[in-house]
Amino acid sequence: MSNNPEDQKLLTLAKATMARSNSISAAALRDTTGRTYVAIAVKSGTFEVDALLAVLTVAKASQIAGIEAIVISGQLPEPSSIEIIKQEAPSAQIFCVSAQDQLFSL
Repeated sequence: MSNNPEDQKLLTLAKATMARSNSISAAALRDTTGRTYVAIAVKSGTFEVDALLAVLTVAKASQIAGIEAIVISGQLPEPSSIEIIKQEAPSAQIFCVSAQDQLFSL
């Protein structure tokens, strides 16, 4: 569980992005410089990317140096996606949002 105000901002971004896009999930990422990125799950035909990998792609396209935290709202990502984040940034905090808007570590 996180009470960090910066993580709460990510919660707000993820939930707002999910609601605005009418998506099944959204993720918000904060890099090591404090910049934030958001993304939703993408599905087009046989191509499918969950929100966690989508936000990693957006952040990597911006040439981030590292990841501090990620918050996922809605449908949880695949375990393989979580593993990719842990390999990419072992110290990154990964949280999911509960029904009561609490952040729980994955």
